[in-house]
Amino acid sequence: MHPRELGPGVVVLDGVDVRFDEMPGPVVPREMLVAIDDAWDAAVRRDPFLFDGPVVLCRDVRPGAATLEVSWSRATYRYRAVRTIPGAPALSSIFVCVVQPTTDGRLLVGRMSATTSSPGLVQFPGGGLEPTEGGGGVTLDSLRAHAATELAEEAGVTAEPGDLDLWAVVRRADLNLGFFFLAPALPAEVIREGHAAVVRRESDPEFDEVSFVACAADLDTLGAPSVDYLEVLVERFHRTASRR
Repeated sequence: MHPRELGPGVVVLDGVDVRFDEMPGPVVPREMLVAIDDAWDAAVRRDPFLFDGPVVLCRDVRPGAATLEVSWSRATYRYRAVRTIPGAPALSSIFVCVVQPTTDGRLLVGRMSATTSSPGLVQFPGGGLEPTEGGGGVTLDSLRAHAATELAEEAGVTAEPGDLDLWAVVRRADLNLGFFFLAPALPAEVIREGHAAVVRRESDPEFDEVSFVACAADLDTLGAPSVDYLEVLVERFHRTASRR
């Protein structure tokens, strides 16, 4: 495995065979727990849409010659408030995204709505990983299933989890670990119709707008900031697509 720095704080791990192991949740001193609760309460006052639901924490990442070993543990969303507390231990999360091409070679991106935790931010469909129901562990299959769910919920596009291929693993500057799955290409009109159905059905859709980009320069035309990994991954997709 060859980690490659593709942008400020964005590391892409290629050719990944991934192994997951669960470890106990983080041990946090009592005074730190109080600080976490206070930080979470303050965050909820700023954004009442925040929900203290279950999340998966990324506890350790160990790249080997051919295998990426990932240790994870269960927690709730409030633990993300740790990052705002001076001297607190670093706690990062695992997230999934879907790279959805169109049949003419563009990529789907969406702008997060005002009711999300990242309003106005342009990104791929995706979201933070949650523990599987019934107490199951984290596997590539569970990541695929969650990615397919996020694609359907945010873009209105249906994909079978088995049709999603692991395309890239990204470590961000905040140490969050992202798994990016490549979906089968669809006509742009089909994707637009799917998202329009979501907007009609949901009172607060996660994407208030979807667009299609042919290259990283197209991101500048959207009039909104994009998540840190987006530009380099859009370029990576089109660079590798041109070789096929």
